[in-house]
Formats: sequence, structure tokens, C-alpha cells
Amino acid sequence: MTRRRVIPPVVDLLRSPNGPRDRQLLFGDPVGVAEEADGWSRVTSDKDGYPGWVRTEQLGPEATETHWVTAPATHAYERPDMKSPDRVSLSFGSRLHVLSEQDQFLETELGFIPAIHAKLSATRLTDPVTVAELFVGTPYLWGGNSRFGIDCSGLVQAGLLACDVACPGDSGDQEQELGEALPAGTEPKRGDLLFWKGHVAWVYGDNMLLHANAYHMDVTFEPMDQAITRILEQGDGPVTAHKRL
Repeated sequence: MTRRRVIPPVVDLLRSPNGPRDRQLLFGDPVGVAEEADGWSRVTSDKDGYPGWVRTEQLGPEATETHWVTAPATHAYERPDMKSPDRVSLSFGSRLHVLSEQDQFLETELGFIPAIHAKLSATRLTDPVTVAELFVGTPYLWGGNSRFGIDCSGLVQAGLLACDVACPGDSGDQEQELGEALPAGTEPKRGDLLFWKGHVAWVYGDNMLLHANAYHMDVTFEPMDQAITRILEQGDGPVTAHKRL
């Protein structure tokens, strides 16, 4: 298997060449390439083992990750100067190979990124709900994994991976693999996960959920009892699991 990494800011991971999007990969994400054909590569993402297809041109050679983006999003500038032209925007979680540090900027192959927007690659955050909160207002996007568009399982995964907790990409797998199932009637607490068929939400605390959802079409806070009633009444069923990490 050939080792490569993603080189655009965000790449759709497709079920088949020209097929539907299942998930997304971010700049610098390492992948293993199992097959290349007609301009397409069949890959597996290192961060969660998710398989899919990307265009071969969207992959570049491996590079040592030195930093990662910990701001919700950032810009790469032409020079180490915030007034210089911006070249590209990167999402939270993007992986960087820093060439040098200049005037509070990190020099990368894409340009200069504010040093305050990134941390060393070995740094891990401690509260996945606080990480998820960085995405408030992000537009909902089915299969999305970035600050530019994210879905419910992408929001859960972003929080957990940033805190060095392994997490699959889909809500169904998350329900099966994450945490401990709690009995019905257990009082939810911050950091718990509530699952429905095809949906997952963070428990933020004080009867409040934080989730990416198609009803609001963004990442938002919603009263827990209101969300449970709304989801049931719209025909998507009751809560299927309450998990504690």
C-alpha cells in the first residue's frame, strides 16, 4: 500500500469514483492508497480507517506533521503579514508541515499561517465538548468534516480525535463502539452522547444538546427535551442509546 497525504484544504471521500460523498478528509490527512485507476485512488484514512475514493491529483507525497490547526479555521497568507494576500483557508484539524517560524507566523507549503492558530503535533486537547463548541454556526453538510460544513457524526469525531480518543466516522458505528451504554432514565451529564437512528448529539449540560442537524442546518445548541420531542414528532424515532465516554 502506497502512503500519501491530502493536499487540498478539504476533499470528499466518495463511495465510488464519481459516487456519493461518505465523509471528508482534510489538508495533511495521511492515507494508504490501495489502488489507482483512471485518475482515481482508492484510499483508507489513517485517522479512522474509513475507506473511499478520491481523485489521484488530490494526493501528494508524505510529509512529517509538525503542527495542526486548532483554531476553528485559519488562512494561509502570501507573506508573514496579515495584510498580505490570503491564499487558502484551512479547517480545524488540518495537519501542517512547518518549514520555519517568522514574526508569529508558521511558514508552510501553502503560505504563512498565524502561529496562534496551530499547536505542535503532539499536543492534544482535553474536552471534546469544548472542541465541538468551536463549530457552532458551521453549516450542516451531510458527510462533512470541516469548519466549512459538518454533520452530526463529524462533530463528534472532531471533538474526540482532537482529544486523542479513537472515533469512527459514522453515527451508527459511533453508537456501537463509543463509551458505555447507560440505563434509560440515567441523568445525562456533559460529555455524554445521545443517539437516534442516523443521528448523534453531544450533551452540553443543563438540559442542553450541542449537535449538527438538518433541522437548523447548522451546529447549534438545542434544549434536550425539545430536541427529543421534535425528532420523535418528525418521524425519526426515539433516543436509541445514551452513552458515557
